[in-house]
Amino acid sequence: MSTSPAQQFLAVDSIREDAVVLKDGGFRVVLMCSSLNFALKSPDEQDAIIFQYQNFLNALDFPLEFVIHSRRLNIAPYLESLQERQREEGNELLKVQINEYIEFVKTFVDMTNIMSKTFYVVVPFTPAIIKQEGILNSLGSILGLVKKRSSEQNATFEEYKNQIWQRVDTVAAGLQRFGVRSTPLNTEELIELFYGLYNPTEFEKTTAIER
Repeated sequence: MSTSPAQQFLAVDSIREDAVVLKDGGFRVVLMCSSLNFALKSPDEQDAIIFQYQNFLNALDFPLEFVIHSRRLNIAPYLESLQERQREEGNELLKVQINEYIEFVKTFVDMTNIMSKTFYVVVPFTPAIIKQEGILNSLGSILGLVKKRSSEQNATFEEYKNQIWQRVDTVAAGLQRFGVRSTPLNTEELIELFYGLYNPTEFEKTTAIER
């Protein structure tokens, strides 16, 4: 019984120059966004945020995807730093207090399911050639499955990249208007994000070792 590589089941073809290229020829840029504690705002501030958010959505002529990534908080690196601090501490009383604090944190985390949340906005771009010629032809022209000169392929990529980054600038400016800061993930960060999504357990082990 043959097994197929996992990559063939993923929609992602490649990650290039801070953009995700899909197998159907589409492009995606991922923005990591700051959080906004809406409940702590005054009624007037809440109304202003809602109004700006409505204006932001109404001004767009393309879809957006909002993603909330939740992961159980990994406190291993933090506990290691506390243990290192305890070893270096010369005052015996402080050593005891640090140890008690370490045990408190361990117990609290074991009893409470603490989640870390990261917020993303995915900005899409689908080249018009996909809509006009169909997926198979567009794959050939965009990803190089049909023989074309390298310079032409690069020019096509640059054109599409410029168009999606215009959308990214529009989205970032719109989010800023109601207090949400955003920054695009670069190529390395995108690779790390997708690796963590598809290998959550292994990713947590690697992160803990690196820290």
